[in-house]
Amino acid sequence: MTGLPVPVSQVHVRVNLNIGACGPYAHIVADFEPPGPGGGFELLSVVPEARLHAEFLPALRDGLLEGLDGVAAAVLITDGSHHEVDSSEYGYKIAGQEAGRAALIGAGLLPPAEADTLRWAKWPGRLRPWPGYRAAGRSRPAR
Repeated sequence: MTGLPVPVSQVHVRVNLNIGACGPYAHIVADFEPPGPGGGFELLSVVPEARLHAEFLPALRDGLLEGLDGVAAAVLITDGSHHEVDSSEYGYKIAGQEAGRAALIGAGLLPPAEADTLRWAKWPGRLRPWPGYRAAGRSRPAR
């Protein structure tokens, strides 16, 4: 199993798939580190239960494992939030997948162009801005 070669900090993912005024919502901030001595995947959250319910951590873990695609890493969830109505396991699985892929791009294990496939993630060093007006080369509309 390959390990993450370098740390990738401050990966922000906010899934807000608003479908008719509701939809999966998830928000996490994660730091990725090379794996520890065991060489496997580790997940630790320091976010209080009131901000990120523990019931979403298994789905987040599954998404991270999928996103990392077999690359071992130690993942620390440093921030996050939930929505009482719209948060779901599905939203946190998407957040985990995007965070894992972002870490691979940030660590140089995937080409930078792969960032274009990530809808919800941002991290230091991302070549294009957070999805929005400027992501497609458009300027902000006049107010």
